[in-house]
Amino acid sequence: MKHIEGYLRVSLFLSEMGKLSGVFSLRHFLVLSLALNVALISRVVYEGENWREEQIRALMADASEKSAHVSMSSPPPPSPSTPSSMAVTSTEIKDDGERVINLDHGDPTMYERFWQQMGDITTIVISGWQSMSYFSDVKNLCWFLEPEFAKQIIRLHKIVGNAVTDNYYIVVGTGSTQLFQAALYALSPPNASEPMSVVSAAPFYSSYPSVTDFLKSGLYKWAGDANNFNKDGPYIELVTSPNNPDGSIRQPVVNRSGENLVHDFAYYWPQYTPISSPADHDLMLFTVSKATGHAGMRLGWALVKDKEVAKKMTSFIELNTIGVSKDSQQRAAKILQVISDSYEPVGNPKQSGPFFHFSHSMMEERWKALRSAVKQSGLFSLPEFPSSFCNFLGQAFGSQPAFAWLKCEGGIEDCGNFLKRHKILTRNGKHFGASPEYVRVSMLDRDESFNLFTKRLSSLHLSQSKDHEKESP
Repeated sequence: MKHIEGYLRVSLFLSEMGKLSGVFSLRHFLVLSLALNVALISRVVYEGENWREEQIRALMADASEKSAHVSMSSPPPPSPSTPSSMAVTSTEIKDDGERVINLDHGDPTMYERFWQQMGDITTIVISGWQSMSYFSDVKNLCWFLEPEFAKQIIRLHKIVGNAVTDNYYIVVGTGSTQLFQAALYALSPPNASEPMSVVSAAPFYSSYPSVTDFLKSGLYKWAGDANNFNKDGPYIELVTSPNNPDGSIRQPVVNRSGENLVHDFAYYWPQYTPISSPADHDLMLFTVSKATGHAGMRLGWALVKDKEVAKKMTSFIELNTIGVSKDSQQRAAKILQVISDSYEPVGNPKQSGPFFHFSHSMMEERWKALRSAVKQSGLFSLPEFPSSFCNFLGQAFGSQPAFAWLKCEGGIEDCGNFLKRHKILTRNGKHFGASPEYVRVSMLDRDESFNLFTKRLSSLHLSQSKDHEKESP
């Protein structure tokens, strides 16, 4: 508006000067007009530069504020270029005991530090005209599977050595939960006289019972702990290894005719457990969320040997969601590519850090911190894991699971309620088919939350457990 007002004033001035044309020659008018225009342009440029400077200052202030917020919520990401620089540095934390620490969910925000440091190496641009069709590859059995995502899945499995992919069909799903449901549908006979029994050895993943029975399907139903299953006829056994919640390496329990096995390998990655050999089973489930930390992509994949089972799983997802987000698959393909490139450079890509070494080091440091806190408290116990050799990392170590299966000692019968009194939220053991003396604790939260948790846990002692008994009804 200031520029327009100035221009109007100049125009009015020139109009008045026109009345004096008898005094001034045309040459005078030209010189005066040129001078005024130069002054006007200079003003516009000056004010424009001021505006840009103000905008830059505002952006810088906003960036500084965001940076300060990030640094307050978690320490700056370490350089993942060498294993020694990946270790989590402990900082002094003040805990007034009032902040609620929520470690109930396995939200893998721990990985943010690594991907923040990677910058834009994983950035992709999807134009408005791309990914518009339902179809990804009409020649593929799973027609909504993006070819590049399939390629990067196979490549990563071969590099890590945690699963056989030759002669397998890949079925993509919206997270491994949808794939689990698709597997139940595919493995259940459509004309059976009664629903197929679905079992898993306790402690089992807490969502298995609720997801299995959610639709009240006539094809299958939850039948509980595999250790107690003795019903004749076909059944589906869910084998999660490493197990959620206790981190143990699992094998099938029932082992009799009529079995249909679903192996959930969400945590069979080198940050959590030694990779001793490539898994080679009829139906194996994997998920991006626990492999790379990108839970928000809502993406998983199944490796399926039997073509008819893969077809039925694909049909389930087709009817359920008409496929899977192509945008998520393209982004996931880039993430997996960057991880693989850090171990197996192709061409001359921008160097990225070794993701699995970084995440292995993070988990190792966290488990050390947790065991130290448990020892200092004297009120809890944790499972011990035997050491075995990891072919991928080239070293021996014990499992360092994504969840801690924590047991309250000292006569505390409900560990979840006891910790809740101290503003620590966990998932009670009863949800996993186990005793309420146990809780599942996520090891994957941001540094600040995890460090605060270990500090608070170490301060809980036997006297507080007795106080809890007095207050319990």
